[in-house]
Amino acid sequence: MNTDKIKVSEKIAYGLGDMSSCMFWKLFGIYLMIFYTDVYGLPAVVVGTMFLITRLWDSAFDPLIGTLADRTNTKHGKFRPYIKYLAIPFGIAGILTFTTPDLSYTWSIVYAYVTYSFMMMIYSAINVPYASLLGVMSSNSKERTSISTYRMTFAYIGSFVSLLMFMPLVKYFKGNVKGSNIEQAAWQSAVIVISIICIILFFICYSFTKERVKPVKREKYSMKQDFKDIFHNKPWLILCGAAIFTLIFNSIRDGACVYYFKYYIVEEGYKSITIFGIPFIFSSLYLAIGQIANIVGVILATPISNKMGKRSLFMWAMILASLFSISFYWLGRENIILIFILQILISICAGSIFPLLWSMYADCADYSELKTGNRATGFIFSFSSMGQKFGWAIGTALTGWLLSAFGFKANIAQSPETINGIKLFLSFLPAIGCFISAIFIFFYPLSENKMLKINITLEKLRSN
Repeated sequence: MNTDKIKVSEKIAYGLGDMSSCMFWKLFGIYLMIFYTDVYGLPAVVVGTMFLITRLWDSAFDPLIGTLADRTNTKHGKFRPYIKYLAIPFGIAGILTFTTPDLSYTWSIVYAYVTYSFMMMIYSAINVPYASLLGVMSSNSKERTSISTYRMTFAYIGSFVSLLMFMPLVKYFKGNVKGSNIEQAAWQSAVIVISIICIILFFICYSFTKERVKPVKREKYSMKQDFKDIFHNKPWLILCGAAIFTLIFNSIRDGACVYYFKYYIVEEGYKSITIFGIPFIFSSLYLAIGQIANIVGVILATPISNKMGKRSLFMWAMILASLFSISFYWLGRENIILIFILQILISICAGSIFPLLWSMYADCADYSELKTGNRATGFIFSFSSMGQKFGWAIGTALTGWLLSAFGFKANIAQSPETINGIKLFLSFLPAIGCFISAIFIFFYPLSENKMLKINITLEKLRSN
C-alpha cells in the first residue's frame, strides 16, 4: 500500500481552502437569517422557505459538478482548476448576497432568491472539486484522516476569524460609512473584507496542492452508471444519513444562536467585553469560543480515532453532544458561565466529527472503486456535499418556520412562548439530530482493518 507522506506545507495549503469556504459558510449559518429578518426586513417564514427551496436546488446541482469534475482532465489535474478559476466569482457572489438594493417588497424577495441561489451554486462549483481533491491527494486512509484534520482545523480557524471579525467590522463601518442606509452599507462593507481574504486563501490552496491518485481503470463511465454505483454503495448511504442529521443539529444551533442572545439573554443589557481594545458582545464570544472548541475536537479526532476507530468516535461524540444539548434547556439568563461551558463541550464533540466524515467519504470512494472498477471520486463527494446541504436546508428552513410558528417578530420584546421556542433551538431540537446521526453511524461497516485490505488490493491493481 502507498505510504507516501504528504508534506505539512501541502496539508496546510489544502486546509486554507476550507478556511476560505467556512469564512463565508459560517456567516451564512450564523448571520444570514438575522440579516434577512432584522436588516433587510423580510419575514422569517419567507426566509425559511427561501433557504429550503434554494438549497434543495443547490443540492441537486452538486452531482452535476461532481460528474463534470470527474470528467475533467488538465495538466493541473481534475479538481484543482476549479479552485483557481472560481475563487474570484466566489468572493463576488458573497458580496452580492449581503447587498440590499432599495427595491419593493416583492422584488426584494426576488433579489434575495437570485443572489443567494447564485452564491450557493458558485459555492458548490468550487467546493465539490475542493472536497474531492482529498480523495486523490493520498490513497492512505490514515493519511487522509490527517489531511482532513488539517482541513477541519483551518476550517474552524476560518470560522473563528470570520465570527470574531464580523460584528466588530460591522460596528466599525457603521461609524465610518455615509448614506441613508448605514446599517445595510456596514454589513456589505464587512463582507467585502471577508471576501478578499477568501479569494487569497483559495489561490494559495490551488498553488501548493497536488493530485496523485489515479484510477485503476481508465474506461469512461456514464452518469447513469455513476448513479447506479453510488446507490449500491451501502457504507456511503449510511454515512450520508448520519451526515444529514449532523448538519441538521449544527444548522439549528447556529441559525438560532444570535436570536438566543438577542432576545433571551438580552445581551444589550450587559456591558461589552473588551479584548485587546476591541469590544465584543456575548454572542460573538460564544460563537468564537465555540470555534476554538471545534478546533480542539478536530485535533483530538486523529489520535482518538486511531485508537478506537472512526465509527466509534463518531457515534460517541454524537451521543455526548445530544446529552449536553438537552442540558441547555434548563439554563437561565443568569447562567452565562454554564452556557459557555456547555458550548465548549458540545463544540468539541461536533469538531471531532467532520475530519472523520470527509475521511470516511474518501474511504467510501475506495470501496466503490474496488466493487465496481469506477473511481467516481468527484461524484461521490458531490453527493456527499449534496446530503450535507440537504441537512443544512432542512435545519435552516425549520429555524425560519418554527420562529414564525413560535410567534417571532423582529426587533421587539418576545412573548414567553417565543422565548421558550428559541430555547428549544439550542437544546432539544439539535439533540434529536445528534441522536439520529448516532443511530445511522452504528451501522457503518468500513472498519480500519477492512479499509487496510481494500487499499492494499487497490494499490496492487494500480501497479499492474
